[in-house]
Order: sequence, then C-alpha cells, then structure tokens
Amino acid sequence: MFRIGEFSKLTQVSVRMLRYYDETGILIPAEVDKWTGHRLYSVEQIPRLNKILYLRDSGLNVSEIALALTMDEQSLFEQLGKKRMEIEDAIQAERKKLQKIELAKSEIQGGKGELHYNISVRPIPAYQVLSLRKVVSDYYSEGGLWKELSAFIGAQKIEIADNIFSIYHDTEFRETDVDIELCAPVKNMGKAKEPFCFRMTEPVPHMACTMVYGDFANIKGVYLAFAEWLQKNSGYKISDPMRQIVHRGPWNENNPEKYLIELQVPLEHT
Repeated sequence: MFRIGEFSKLTQVSVRMLRYYDETGILIPAEVDKWTGHRLYSVEQIPRLNKILYLRDSGLNVSEIALALTMDEQSLFEQLGKKRMEIEDAIQAERKKLQKIELAKSEIQGGKGELHYNISVRPIPAYQVLSLRKVVSDYYSEGGLWKELSAFIGAQKIEIADNIFSIYHDTEFRETDVDIELCAPVKNMGKAKEPFCFRMTEPVPHMACTMVYGDFANIKGVYLAFAEWLQKNSGYKISDPMRQIVHRGPWNENNPEKYLIELQVPLEHT
C-alpha cells in the first residue's frame, strides 16, 4: 500500500486531484488507516487512474467519467465518439466567432475599402431544374448541400445547362433551421428520387440583381446597398424568395478575393 503522497509521485497526479477523485467517488482509496486517517492506495488502482486521466483529457467531465467507468468497451467507444462530435461542433462555433471578429475589425476601420454595387432590375424566366431542398442547421451548412447535389449529378451523369443557384425560402433571416434549395438548370427533365426532384422554378418579373466581388464576407455590404437603393426607389418593396448564384467560388477558384457572387432579390411594386 502507498500513502497518498507516495501514490502521487508514482502516478504523476497531484495530491489535490487524488483527493478530488476520492470526494467525487471515481477513485476511492483502497484503504483508510483507521488510526491516522491516511488514504492508502494499491498498485492495482493505477490502471483505473490512467483510464480516468485519458477520459478527462478527452474532454469528459466528472459525471461523464463516472458513467464511462461502468461501461463495457463498445459502449465506451460510442461515448467517446459522441464527445468527439461535441468537440467538433464547439470548434466550428469558435471558428464562426473568429470570422465575426474579422468582420468586426473591418467595421471598426470605418468602411475603408468600401465597395460600391451596381443594382439593376430585370425579369428572370422560369427554369427547369434538378432541385435539392432541405432545412439545414445554418447558412454555413449550404456547402454540404452543394457536395450532395454535385455527387448526385456526377453519379447520374446529368447534363447541367447553366449555373447552379440557391433559393432561400425563409421569409426572414434565421440563425438556425434554414430552408435552402439548390437548383441546377438542366436541358432535360428526368426521373429523380428523394430528396432530389425535377421541377420548374417560378418566373420573377422584377428581380434586383447585383454582383459581389471577393470574399463571402463582402455579401453583408450588398444588403446595405440594397437598403439604400430601395429607399431611393420607393416604387418597389422586397418580396420572396431571394436567390444567389456563385459564379466563382471555392470549387473553381482558390483565391477568395476573386470570388464572384450574384445576389438576386425579387421585388414588388408598392
């Protein structure tokens, strides 16, 4: 048997942490000296302590560790898989915060390098398209839809007639549960299976269109330009749904400064 100080040296775990593990019940001393009250540990407890340590370093809290210690190997493997997904989601959330920090820094610079947008109004015809429409977690998830649609087009050898465009069906900006439809114009309507379908999109008599050059972060500025344009052109009001065409993006351009995006906002006469 080893006293707590000796066990601490042998395992390279502080006395403070060993006492904490005792208090939480995940590593109770093998014995407690009835005369001195000293905690005594055995060498057989070292594998359990090592398991606690790698679970802790995997991001599990004490209650999760306590549960994991009772699991069989397969259940523990699944639990660690769930924890991995939680950590990946947290990393993604932190990356979004970093992007917002960069946007905030640009705002603080006082609009240096402000872009000017030319807005034109034109009719948009109906298109026959291969469609993929889903409610996804947020706007950043649109990339997953592009991969899914591209894979289906490739597997089915579907001939695309024009640029793929996105339709945003929500009537307001949403932080979660975003309704997005990707539409790939096709020469011939075929037979598709869920979640894909062939359909005709609706024609839009009056569509306000503008091109956005550079990184996707520049899109924010175009909405301000739309707001200013609408204030000057009071005969129109915004309608739904909005569309977006990425002429040059991550799949065909390595430099974000050379991206080319077209935003389309349907209008109604007031």
